[in-house]
Amino acid sequence: MSGIDRKTFLKEMSLLAGATLVSGGCWASESVREKSAIKLGFVTYLWGKDWDLPTLLKNCADARILGVELRVEHAHNVMPELNAVQRQDVKKRFADSPVKLVGLGTNQQFDYVDQAKLKASMERAKEFIRLSADVGGTGVKVKPNALHKEVPVEKTITQIGESLNELARYGAEFGQQIRLEVHGEETQELPMTKRIMDVANHPNATICWNCNPQDLNGKGFESNFNLVKDRFGATCHVRELDRTDYPYQSLLNNLVKMNYNGWVLLECHTNPADKLTSMKEQRAVFDRMIVKA
Repeated sequence: MSGIDRKTFLKEMSLLAGATLVSGGCWASESVREKSAIKLGFVTYLWGKDWDLPTLLKNCADARILGVELRVEHAHNVMPELNAVQRQDVKKRFADSPVKLVGLGTNQQFDYVDQAKLKASMERAKEFIRLSADVGGTGVKVKPNALHKEVPVEKTITQIGESLNELARYGAEFGQQIRLEVHGEETQELPMTKRIMDVANHPNATICWNCNPQDLNGKGFESNFNLVKDRFGATCHVRELDRTDYPYQSLLNNLVKMNYNGWVLLECHTNPADKLTSMKEQRAVFDRMIVKA
Protein backbone atom coordinates (compact mmCIF):
# COMPACT_ATOMS: atom_id res chain seq x y z
CA MET A 1 0.00 0.00 0.00
CA SER A 2 1.45 3.38 -0.94
CA GLY A 3 1.82 6.15 1.60
CA ILE A 4 -1.04 8.11 0.07
CA ASP A 5 -3.29 5.06 -0.09
CA ARG A 6 -2.49 4.11 3.49
CA LYS A 7 -3.23 7.63 4.71
CA THR A 8 -6.56 7.66 2.86
CA PHE A 9 -7.43 4.22 4.22
CA LEU A 10 -6.70 5.23 7.83
CA LYS A 11 -8.71 8.43 7.44
CA GLU A 12 -11.70 6.54 6.06
CA MET A 13 -11.50 3.96 8.83
CA SER A 14 -11.40 6.75 11.39
CA LEU A 15 -14.48 8.37 9.88
CA LEU A 16 -16.27 5.02 9.76
CA ALA A 17 -15.50 4.36 13.43
CA GLY A 18 -16.80 7.78 14.38
CA ALA A 19 -19.96 7.26 12.35
CA THR A 20 -20.51 3.93 14.08
CA LEU A 21 -20.24 5.51 17.52
CA VAL A 22 -22.67 8.26 16.62
CA SER A 23 -25.17 6.02 14.90
CA GLY A 24 -25.09 3.55 17.81
CA GLY A 25 -26.73 6.20 19.99
CA CYS A 26 -29.16 7.04 17.20
CA TRP A 27 -30.08 3.37 16.78
CA ALA A 28 -30.79 3.14 20.55
CA SER A 29 -33.03 6.20 20.37
CA GLU A 30 -34.80 4.83 17.30
CA SER A 31 -35.44 1.53 19.12
CA VAL A 32 -37.09 3.41 21.98
CA ARG A 33 -39.22 5.50 19.60
CA GLU A 34 -40.29 2.44 17.64
CA LYS A 35 -41.17 0.57 20.82
CA SER A 36 -43.37 3.23 22.41
CA ALA A 37 -44.63 6.80 22.17
CA ILE A 38 -43.96 7.31 25.89
CA LYS A 39 -41.74 10.32 26.52
CA LEU A 40 -39.34 10.89 29.42
CA GLY A 41 -39.65 14.20 31.25
CA PHE A 42 -38.69 15.87 34.50
CA VAL A 43 -40.43 17.28 37.58
CA THR A 44 -38.59 20.09 39.35
CA TYR A 45 -39.53 18.78 42.79
CA LEU A 46 -36.06 18.33 44.31
CA TRP A 47 -33.43 17.96 41.60
CA GLY A 48 -34.44 21.13 39.78
CA LYS A 49 -35.85 23.24 42.58
CA ASP A 50 -32.83 25.57 42.78
CA TRP A 51 -32.34 26.11 39.03
CA ASP A 52 -33.44 29.22 37.24
CA LEU A 53 -35.22 28.69 33.94
CA PRO A 54 -32.18 28.97 31.62
CA THR A 55 -30.23 26.46 33.75
CA LEU A 56 -33.18 24.10 33.87
CA LEU A 57 -33.68 24.16 30.11
CA LYS A 58 -29.98 23.64 29.43
CA ASN A 59 -29.69 20.71 31.82
CA CYS A 60 -32.80 18.99 30.48
CA ALA A 61 -31.60 19.40 26.90
CA ASP A 62 -28.12 18.10 27.78
CA ALA A 63 -29.68 15.02 29.42
CA ARG A 64 -32.06 14.43 26.47
CA ILE A 65 -35.01 14.80 28.85
CA LEU A 66 -37.22 16.96 26.68
CA GLY A 67 -40.25 17.73 28.80
CA VAL A 68 -40.67 19.40 32.17
CA GLU A 69 -43.41 19.95 34.73
CA LEU A 70 -42.52 23.08 36.65
CA ARG A 71 -43.16 22.74 40.35
CA VAL A 72 -44.49 26.11 41.42
CA GLU A 73 -42.86 28.21 44.17
CA HIS A 74 -39.37 27.08 43.10
CA ALA A 75 -36.37 29.06 41.80
CA HIS A 76 -37.60 29.16 38.18
CA ASN A 77 -40.39 31.40 39.50
CA VAL A 78 -43.16 30.67 37.02
CA MET A 79 -46.05 31.94 39.10
CA PRO A 80 -49.37 33.73 38.49
CA GLU A 81 -47.78 37.00 39.61
CA LEU A 82 -45.83 37.21 36.33
CA ASN A 83 -47.02 40.04 34.11
CA ALA A 84 -47.83 39.66 30.41
CA VAL A 85 -44.30 40.50 29.24
CA GLN A 86 -42.74 38.03 31.68
CA ARG A 87 -45.17 35.32 30.59
CA GLN A 88 -44.21 35.85 26.97
CA ASP A 89 -40.54 35.58 27.95
CA VAL A 90 -41.15 32.19 29.59
CA LYS A 91 -43.08 30.98 26.55
CA LYS A 92 -40.30 32.14 24.20
CA ARG A 93 -37.59 30.43 26.25
CA PHE A 94 -39.40 27.12 25.84
CA ALA A 95 -40.12 27.79 22.17
CA ASP A 96 -36.40 28.40 21.57
CA SER A 97 -35.48 25.18 23.42
CA PRO A 98 -35.99 21.52 22.50
CA VAL A 99 -37.60 21.12 25.94
CA LYS A 100 -41.40 21.19 26.08
CA LEU A 101 -43.35 22.71 28.97
CA VAL A 102 -45.60 19.82 29.98
CA GLY A 103 -47.39 21.88 32.61
CA LEU A 104 -47.38 23.29 36.12
CA GLY A 105 -47.24 21.25 39.33
CA THR A 106 -49.32 23.00 41.98
CA ASN A 107 -50.22 22.20 45.57
CA GLN A 108 -53.87 23.21 45.22
CA GLN A 109 -56.19 20.82 47.06
CA PHE A 110 -59.95 20.47 47.43
CA ASP A 111 -60.66 18.54 50.63
CA TYR A 112 -60.96 21.59 52.91
CA VAL A 113 -63.67 21.51 55.55
CA ASP A 114 -63.52 25.33 55.62
CA GLN A 115 -65.41 26.34 52.49
CA ALA A 116 -63.61 29.69 52.31
CA LYS A 117 -60.32 27.80 51.97
CA LEU A 118 -61.83 25.59 49.29
CA LYS A 119 -63.00 28.63 47.33
CA ALA A 120 -59.56 30.24 47.63
CA SER A 121 -57.85 27.07 46.42
CA MET A 122 -60.22 26.83 43.45
CA GLU A 123 -59.53 30.44 42.45
CA ARG A 124 -55.79 29.91 42.79
CA ALA A 125 -56.00 26.78 40.64
CA LYS A 126 -57.78 28.81 37.95
CA GLU A 127 -54.97 31.36 38.10
CA PHE A 128 -52.49 28.57 37.41
CA ILE A 129 -54.65 27.32 34.53
CA ARG A 130 -54.53 30.75 32.90
CA LEU A 131 -50.78 31.00 33.58
CA SER A 132 -50.07 27.60 32.04
CA ALA A 133 -52.01 28.59 28.93
CA ASP A 134 -50.08 31.86 28.66
CA VAL A 135 -46.62 30.26 28.97
CA GLY A 136 -47.31 27.33 26.64
CA GLY A 137 -48.08 24.51 29.08
CA THR A 138 -50.65 21.79 28.48
CA GLY A 139 -52.07 21.19 31.96
CA VAL A 140 -52.07 21.75 35.70
CA LYS A 141 -51.41 19.20 38.43
CA VAL A 142 -53.51 19.39 41.61
CA LYS A 143 -54.04 17.23 44.72
CA PRO A 144 -57.12 15.67 46.42
CA ASN A 145 -55.66 15.78 49.36
CA ALA A 146 -57.12 14.25 52.59
CA LEU A 147 -60.12 12.84 54.42
CA HIS A 148 -61.40 14.34 57.68
CA LYS A 149 -62.79 12.48 60.69
CA GLU A 150 -65.45 15.12 61.31
CA VAL A 151 -66.81 14.86 57.76
CA PRO A 152 -68.46 11.80 56.15
CA VAL A 153 -66.07 10.23 53.64
CA GLU A 154 -68.62 10.36 50.83
CA LYS A 155 -69.11 14.09 51.34
CA THR A 156 -65.39 14.78 51.00
CA ILE A 157 -65.13 12.52 47.94
CA THR A 158 -68.03 14.35 46.32
CA GLN A 159 -66.53 17.75 47.14
CA ILE A 160 -63.16 16.82 45.60
CA GLY A 161 -64.77 15.26 42.55
CA GLU A 162 -67.11 18.19 41.91
CA SER A 163 -64.21 20.62 42.33
CA LEU A 164 -62.28 18.69 39.69
CA ASN A 165 -65.26 18.82 37.33
CA GLU A 166 -65.47 22.59 37.69
CA LEU A 167 -61.74 22.97 37.03
CA ALA A 168 -61.91 20.52 34.12
CA ARG A 169 -64.62 22.60 32.47
CA TYR A 170 -62.65 25.78 33.10
CA GLY A 171 -59.36 24.24 31.93
CA ALA A 172 -60.93 23.00 28.72
CA GLU A 173 -61.64 26.60 27.72
CA PHE A 174 -57.88 27.27 27.87
CA GLY A 175 -56.69 23.96 26.42
CA GLN A 176 -55.41 22.84 29.82
CA GLN A 177 -55.77 19.31 31.19
CA ILE A 178 -56.49 18.88 34.91
CA ARG A 179 -54.23 16.19 36.45
CA LEU A 180 -55.07 14.87 39.90
CA GLU A 181 -51.89 13.57 41.51
CA VAL A 182 -52.48 10.33 43.42
CA HIS A 183 -51.56 11.90 46.76
CA GLY A 184 -52.52 12.20 50.41
CA GLU A 185 -52.41 9.75 53.30
CA GLU A 186 -55.80 8.16 52.54
CA THR A 187 -56.69 9.67 49.17
CA GLN A 188 -53.63 8.07 47.53
CA GLU A 189 -55.12 4.61 48.00
CA LEU A 190 -56.17 3.66 44.46
CA PRO A 191 -59.70 2.46 45.35
CA MET A 192 -60.24 5.90 46.90
CA THR A 193 -58.79 7.62 43.84
CA LYS A 194 -61.26 5.68 41.70
CA ARG A 195 -64.17 6.80 43.87
CA ILE A 196 -63.07 10.42 43.44
CA MET A 197 -62.72 10.03 39.68
CA ASP A 198 -66.13 8.36 39.44
CA VAL A 199 -67.51 11.72 40.64
CA ALA A 200 -65.03 13.71 38.52
CA ASN A 201 -66.43 12.34 35.29
CA HIS A 202 -65.54 15.26 33.02
CA PRO A 203 -63.23 13.95 30.26
CA ASN A 204 -60.73 16.75 30.98
CA ALA A 205 -60.34 15.55 34.60
CA THR A 206 -57.53 12.98 34.67
CA ILE A 207 -55.13 11.39 37.12
CA CYS A 208 -51.38 11.62 37.43
CA TRP A 209 -50.07 8.22 38.59
CA ASN A 210 -47.53 8.86 41.37
CA CYS A 211 -45.69 5.57 42.11
CA ASN A 212 -46.60 5.44 45.81
CA PRO A 213 -45.90 2.42 48.04
CA GLN A 214 -49.68 2.22 48.49
CA ASP A 215 -49.99 1.15 44.83
CA LEU A 216 -49.01 -2.33 46.04
CA ASN A 217 -51.73 -2.52 48.72
CA GLY A 218 -54.87 -4.65 48.61
CA LYS A 219 -54.91 -6.91 45.57
CA GLY A 220 -51.57 -5.54 44.40
CA PHE A 221 -50.07 -3.41 41.68
CA GLU A 222 -51.83 -4.85 38.62
CA SER A 223 -55.27 -4.65 40.21
CA ASN A 224 -54.75 -1.07 41.40
CA PHE A 225 -53.35 0.01 38.03
CA ASN A 226 -56.34 -1.44 36.21
CA LEU A 227 -58.75 0.42 38.51
CA VAL A 228 -57.77 3.80 37.09
CA LYS A 229 -55.79 3.25 33.88
CA ASP A 230 -58.64 4.55 31.73
CA ARG A 231 -58.41 7.93 33.50
CA PHE A 232 -54.69 8.54 32.98
CA GLY A 233 -53.80 12.02 31.82
CA ALA A 234 -50.65 13.12 30.00
CA THR A 235 -48.37 12.75 33.04
CA CYS A 236 -47.09 9.98 35.28
CA HIS A 237 -44.63 10.64 38.11
CA VAL A 238 -41.82 8.19 38.88
CA ARG A 239 -38.86 8.17 41.25
CA GLU A 240 -35.43 6.94 40.17
CA LEU A 241 -36.25 4.15 37.73
CA ASP A 242 -33.47 1.85 38.93
CA ARG A 243 -34.81 1.70 42.48
CA THR A 244 -35.86 -1.77 43.58
CA ASP A 245 -38.64 -0.82 46.02
CA TYR A 246 -41.23 -0.30 43.27
CA PRO A 247 -42.12 -2.37 40.16
CA TYR A 248 -41.03 0.22 37.58
CA GLN A 249 -40.55 -2.33 34.82
CA SER A 250 -44.10 -3.56 35.38
CA LEU A 251 -45.35 0.03 35.25
CA LEU A 252 -43.64 0.64 31.91
CA ASN A 253 -44.82 -2.74 30.61
CA ASN A 254 -48.40 -1.73 31.38
CA LEU A 255 -48.01 1.73 29.86
CA VAL A 256 -46.61 0.27 26.65
CA LYS A 257 -49.38 -2.33 26.56
CA MET A 258 -52.07 0.36 26.81
CA ASN A 259 -50.33 2.45 24.12
CA TYR A 260 -49.77 5.33 26.53
CA ASN A 261 -48.35 8.32 24.70
CA GLY A 262 -47.89 10.73 27.59
CA TRP A 263 -44.96 11.75 29.75
CA VAL A 264 -43.18 9.67 32.38
CA LEU A 265 -41.78 12.43 34.59
CA LEU A 266 -38.79 11.92 36.88
CA GLU A 267 -39.69 13.19 40.35
CA CYS A 268 -36.50 12.00 42.02
CA HIS A 269 -36.17 12.03 45.81
CA THR A 270 -32.42 11.66 46.33
CA ASN A 271 -29.86 14.46 46.46
CA PRO A 272 -26.90 13.54 44.22
CA ALA A 273 -23.96 15.94 44.07
CA ASP A 274 -24.04 15.98 40.27
CA LYS A 275 -27.68 16.07 39.28
CA LEU A 276 -27.03 16.47 35.56
CA THR A 277 -25.01 13.25 35.48
CA SER A 278 -27.80 11.53 37.41
CA MET A 279 -30.35 12.80 34.88
CA LYS A 280 -28.28 11.33 32.05
CA GLU A 281 -28.07 8.02 33.91
CA GLN A 282 -31.85 7.96 34.36
CA ARG A 283 -32.30 8.67 30.65
CA ALA A 284 -30.20 5.58 29.88
CA VAL A 285 -32.15 3.46 32.38
CA PHE A 286 -35.46 4.59 30.87
CA ASP A 287 -34.32 3.74 27.33
CA ARG A 288 -33.24 0.24 28.37
CA MET A 289 -36.49 -0.39 30.22
CA ILE A 290 -38.68 0.79 27.34
CA VAL A 291 -36.85 -1.45 24.87
CA LYS A 292 -37.38 -4.34 27.31
CA ALA A 293 -41.07 -3.53 27.93
